[in-house]
Amino acid sequence: MSAIITITTAEFQRAIRNRWAIASILLLASLAFSLALLGSAPIGDTRASLMSITTVSLSSLSLYLIPLVALTISFDAIVGEEEQGTLLLLLSYPISRWHIILGKFIGHLLVLLFAILVGYGSAGLYLIVQDGSQTSEWIDYVQMMTSSLLLGAVFISIGCLISLLSKSRASAIGAAVGVWLFMLVLYDLILLGVLLADKEQKIQPELFNGLVLANPADVYRLYNLAGSDAASMVSGVANIASTPGPNSLLGIMSIWVAVLLVIAIYLFSRKEL
Repeated sequence: MSAIITITTAEFQRAIRNRWAIASILLLASLAFSLALLGSAPIGDTRASLMSITTVSLSSLSLYLIPLVALTISFDAIVGEEEQGTLLLLLSYPISRWHIILGKFIGHLLVLLFAILVGYGSAGLYLIVQDGSQTSEWIDYVQMMTSSLLLGAVFISIGCLISLLSKSRASAIGAAVGVWLFMLVLYDLILLGVLLADKEQKIQPELFNGLVLANPADVYRLYNLAGSDAASMVSGVANIASTPGPNSLLGIMSIWVAVLLVIAIYLFSRKEL
C-alpha cells in the first residue's frame, strides 16, 4: 500500500505541474461559470431553475471535455516513462508492476478530481448564492460531478492502455485522439446509420440498447440526461423504458474501469522492457 501511495503522490505532483492540468482546471472553471452566467440570462419564463439548466448544460459539455482531459493527462503514463528511461529505474525498486499501474491511475484521477472540484465546485457555489437552489437540485449537480469523475476514470484507464500499447508518445497521442473521436462522435453516428439502414427492423430493441450501453460515453449521457426528472425537463430527453436505473448506469461505468485496469495490469506484467 505504501508503494501505491508513493507512486500516486509522485504522479499527482508531476501532473499538477503540467501545463495541461492547469489549463484543464482553468478551462473547466471558465466554461462552468460561462454556462452559469448564460443560464441566468432572462430569455423568458421557464419552470427550470438556473441550477437545473446549468447541470444539464455542464453534463452535455462534460461528455466531450472530460474524456479529452482524462486522455490528455494519462496517454503517456507508461510510454513517457519508457522514453525518458525512468521506467527501468522505477522497476528496479522493490515494487510490483501492478503498483505502478494503480498508483498512476489514482494519481491521474486525483488530478481530474481536483479540476472538477475547483472548476465545477466553484460554479456550483456561485449558483447556490445566486439562485438559492433547492436541495434536490444541488444533489443533481453533485451527481453530475460524480458521474463526470467516473467517466474520466474510464478514459484514464483507456489512456493507460494506450500508453502500454504505444511505442512512442507521438503514436500514443494519435491513438488517444482516435479513441476520443470514435467513442464520442463516430460510435453514435454508426449506430444511427445502422438504425436508419434497418428498414425491415431486424435489429431487436434489446440488441440496440445493449450497443448503446456498451459505450461508457452513452451510459454517462443516459445517466445525466435521463436519470432525473429535472434534467429530463430541461434537456427534453424523454424517460426511456429500457434504460437501467441510475445506480445500474454508474455500475456499468465502474465495471468499465475495473475491467480496463485489470487488462492494463495484465499487459504490463507481460511487457518486456
